[in-house]
Amino acid sequence: MRGRELSAVRRATVPCRYNLRYRRFMVDSAATDTPTISKPLLRGWLHLGAAPLALIAGMVLMVFAPTLAGRVSSAIFTLTAVMLFGTSAVYHRGTWTPQTLAVLRRLDHANIFLIIAGTYTPLTVILLEGTTRIVVLSVVWGGAILGVLFRVLWLGAPRWMYVPLYVALGWVAIGFIRPFYEAGGAAVVWLIVAGGVCYTVGAVFYGFTWPGKNARYFGYHEAFHALTIVAFTCHYIAAAIAVFNAS
Repeated sequence: MRGRELSAVRRATVPCRYNLRYRRFMVDSAATDTPTISKPLLRGWLHLGAAPLALIAGMVLMVFAPTLAGRVSSAIFTLTAVMLFGTSAVYHRGTWTPQTLAVLRRLDHANIFLIIAGTYTPLTVILLEGTTRIVVLSVVWGGAILGVLFRVLWLGAPRWMYVPLYVALGWVAIGFIRPFYEAGGAAVVWLIVAGGVCYTVGAVFYGFTWPGKNARYFGYHEAFHALTIVAFTCHYIAAAIAVFNAS
């Protein structure tokens, strides 16, 4: 009888052990790469303001796009932008438990890959054709899915490992500049490049935690957020040109 009771106790404690390990994993993940000092007072406010503006701007694209492809691809672009800015604002402005913090941080970092793919979607669907369109969409969305899995499963990865992945995926357009130029013109290409430069500079600030690592109001992270908004604006204008000129 004792043997059976002991076995039952052991079976009952197994879920508890796994639950405890999961909680420790979540807490450790949330603590990784988290500043030990108070965050700047403006942390999260820029993206809090950008989220509703991105939604409104995206709805303009969806409503006035002359083609079904333009409406659908614009909806994907809008969704990923609102997810990026909205999740970032919630993550950075709130006060959360370690478990919730870890979940939000995973979503925040994963959304960067999604906004990259989401940005490419209307530009690629509208401007490119045939095999080139399939290749670009496959590369950016395949890379985004792998990137999401990477950040979700390994939240504690060092910045030098995952920040270059953001940059590399974002610059996929470099290999297809000519077809983008032939279909969209110089304005679209320069806007794509300008947005890419802003994202890249922001990633450098974030990766090196500079300038203003210990800033009271506006530090490196706020500079990163500001540059993501500028980059999104450049890419939004490029997408609008492509979508509204589609026939």
